[in-house]
Amino acid sequence: MALNPPLRDWAGLPVWILGGSTGIGRALAQRLHAAGAQVTVSARSAPALNELAQAHPGLQALPLDVTRTADLQAAVQQVQATTGLHLVVYCVGHYQPLSASAFDADAVMRHMHLNYGSAVQWLEAVLPPLLAQGQGHVSLVSSVAGFRGLPKSLGYGPSKAALTHLAEVLYLDLRPHGLGVSVVHPGFVRTPLTAQNDFHMPALIEPEQAAQAMVAQWAQGQFELHFPKRFTRFMKLLRVLPYRWFLPLAGRLTQKDSRT
Repeated sequence: MALNPPLRDWAGLPVWILGGSTGIGRALAQRLHAAGAQVTVSARSAPALNELAQAHPGLQALPLDVTRTADLQAAVQQVQATTGLHLVVYCVGHYQPLSASAFDADAVMRHMHLNYGSAVQWLEAVLPPLLAQGQGHVSLVSSVAGFRGLPKSLGYGPSKAALTHLAEVLYLDLRPHGLGVSVVHPGFVRTPLTAQNDFHMPALIEPEQAAQAMVAQWAQGQFELHFPKRFTRFMKLLRVLPYRWFLPLAGRLTQKDSRT
């Protein structure tokens, strides 16, 4: 059953991707631009954005540091004035492997600030115009790491769990107003973030495959976009396991492994 209006006709559709200079966000920007969408991409790195825009004529580069809340309202106004607003994607991500044996509160809170807090600040700026026009779609890129506690995910996992919870509440609140909401739960995707991992990453996929899966699942009107399903279905199973089974299993999931 479709929980959202399907997104299928990309020709001329305004798309704003935050966190699009690398990884999934960049691949998504390229794919939607090729499909005819009016794509605006934001990230902190102006050189990376300009390179992306030069390689894809018509794609708009809008450098933005989402931690600077004073700049968010101006960015929303600029996107609204140039292309308009419809699909808005929060793909900003910060990941640093962390363990409680070397607890670092600042490092943990940096995850929460970038992965969750900045999304909240951005939503405060972007939701009013979307609500005023009575149509649009908000998509938050979370992670299967937010499903349950996992080793080395002391900062990342809780921040992504919060983002997933936020998306669920947003859907309930915004659907009656004509807005679509989706949450994205990728498995392991080859990006600069996952390059930090020193363990075997099951079912590792490329960013282009992630973007393809997102577009396909938006077309189905899905609320939850997850991929690759051969891995994410296993992670969903972990959600319902009793602790006496889950905790011993989770302790073995990310043990250092020399396999590639």
